[in-house]
Amino acid sequence: MGRIGVFPPHKLVVCTLISSEDLLSPVRKALENRFGPIDYQSPLIPFDFTQYYEEEMGTDLLRCFFSVQTLVDPSTLSQIKIETNRMEESFAVGGNRRVNLDPGLLALSRFVLATTKESGHRIPLRDGIWGEITLLYMKKDFQPLPWTYPDYATRVYRDILLTIRALYKEQLKQLSR
Repeated sequence: MGRIGVFPPHKLVVCTLISSEDLLSPVRKALENRFGPIDYQSPLIPFDFTQYYEEEMGTDLLRCFFSVQTLVDPSTLSQIKIETNRMEESFAVGGNRRVNLDPGLLALSRFVLATTKESGHRIPLRDGIWGEITLLYMKKDFQPLPWTYPDYATRVYRDILLTIRALYKEQLKQLSR
């Protein structure tokens, strides 16, 4: 029989879509105020994979990845998603979001995104939040799955997550000392 243990801490990554570059600094500040110092910020990446957000957020959207220095208990992902949804509302104008925040947890073996949308490949966490294994780490790289969003399957996104994974791996080494 296996013994019940404690989850290892995970790396919080907030995948951010913004409708204007002017929002980048205030979004970063809001994330730091709530979750702690940011230890990685990706360059801005044009987001042109879908028109899903255009009606609400407009065109010419930009993606940015932030990782948080403070590692988190993975069982808190649903609460983190609820808090990032509140942050989105705080940046909204006229009921329309200008910011989309998708928190995820990076472990050495996978990258999991939180979502409010149910699907067969997602696991209920709590409070209407689902978890999706978006990428698996195998053969020294993040591998997309049949349901992985096309943007997360790109080399650009996967390279960003590999950079964050290296930071996380070093943090785990320091914790074990």
